[in-house]
This record gives sequence, C-alpha cells and structure tokens, in this order.
Amino acid sequence: MTKLLEVRGLHAAYGPTRVLQGIDIDVSEGEVVALLGANGAGKTTTLRALCQMMVSTQGTITLAGQRIDGRATEQIAKSGVGHVPDGRGTFLGLTTEENLRLGAYARASRAGVEDDLAKVYGYFPRLKERHAQQAGTLSGGEQQMLAIGRALMGKPRLLLMDEPSFGLAPLIVKDIFSIMRRINQEERVSILLVEQNAKLALELAGTAYLIETGRIVLSGPSAEIRNNDAVRRAYLGE
Repeated sequence: MTKLLEVRGLHAAYGPTRVLQGIDIDVSEGEVVALLGANGAGKTTTLRALCQMMVSTQGTITLAGQRIDGRATEQIAKSGVGHVPDGRGTFLGLTTEENLRLGAYARASRAGVEDDLAKVYGYFPRLKERHAQQAGTLSGGEQQMLAIGRALMGKPRLLLMDEPSFGLAPLIVKDIFSIMRRINQEERVSILLVEQNAKLALELAGTAYLIETGRIVLSGPSAEIRNNDAVRRAYLGE
C-alpha cells in the first residue's frame, strides 16, 4: 500500500516537559491504524503534534510526500488532515448544522459542501433530525457524531481520532465504530485511532502501535498485537 503519513523521529513537548521521545509511525492510504497505550503515555500528544497544535515538535511529518511539520494548524487541515479531538470540541452555542458547516471553513473550494453535508447526514441521521438544535443540548453520543461529521466536512485524507468511545454507552460506541468502518471503506479515508478500548481498536485497525512513556515499544499487524501476551494482560484484560 502507498504510504499516506510518514512520521520519523517525532519529539514533542509542552514547554520544558518532553512527552514524545522520537517516535516513528506510518499510515498507508485507506488504512486504519490504532495507537494504544496507558493514560499519559503520549497518545493525545501524538495527534496534537501531527496537527502542530498546543505542542512544540522536532522530527519530520510527511503527508502524501509533502512535509507538513512546522506548518500552521490551519494549513495542515487544508492539506487533508481532520482531527476529532478528545473532549469533542463542540461549539455548544451553535446549532448542529452550523457546527458541521464550520468544518468546511479550511477547504480551498466551497464546491461540493452541500453534497458533503448530505453525506454526513446520511452517515448520522440523528444529526439531520437535530440540525437546528443547539449543539450544547445534544447527548454525548450525538456530540461525538457531530465531532466526526465536522471533521469529515473538511474532506480529509487522514482522520485523527482521539478516544471516540470515551464516556459513551456500549450501544452508541458500537454504532459509531460501525460508521467509522463505513467511512474508511466507502470514502477511503485513512484513520489514525487513539482508543482506550483496545479490543475495539484492534478489531477496526489493520495495524497497531503501542506507546509507553513517549516511545513506541511494539508495532505490527493488529492480529499479532492482539495475540501478544503482554498486550492481552495489560490492555485486553485476558
């Protein structure tokens, strides 16, 4: 498969506090990659570093053959990187549809925005039902759907997803992961997934990385990671 994202020797820090210690990650075109690890291991920081958001970085980040490290966050979004952050980043005072339309702000062309809005409503019918509702009144699951839909409105080639299952009921999580699979398969959007639910993440992803204290300590096909004894004990509860 053709590589879409290549990360080499990535370091990241919040001021004097170093978090990432030179990690390497690859995501191929159309691939789902899971990034697993305990709280505080550096998963969220990795996604922020890829967007050059809130952290200082060293190392190289290449998207479709073009260096994006050192660029402004908005330029990275325009280059085809969508980010579904932890906490969802919902604009609570705006309506559902206003939030979705904001997702298209960085697009170089406005052509196709209405078609893409219809497509998002196709993936998430509940958002269409609540299109005029203030986003702050949506349920947690609906806000997560909204965060994913808003990222899709930017027409990303790569979707960075941070803990999409956090705080949600199991049935809602099942629905969201099913839609993520559809988005990957139907839109050919590559996904780099940070997820505490390692079982779900490994079922969705073809490749996985395990990060501990800012370093990648294990990587490979998800099936191999799933059968690793240490991973099964620490992350799968087996």
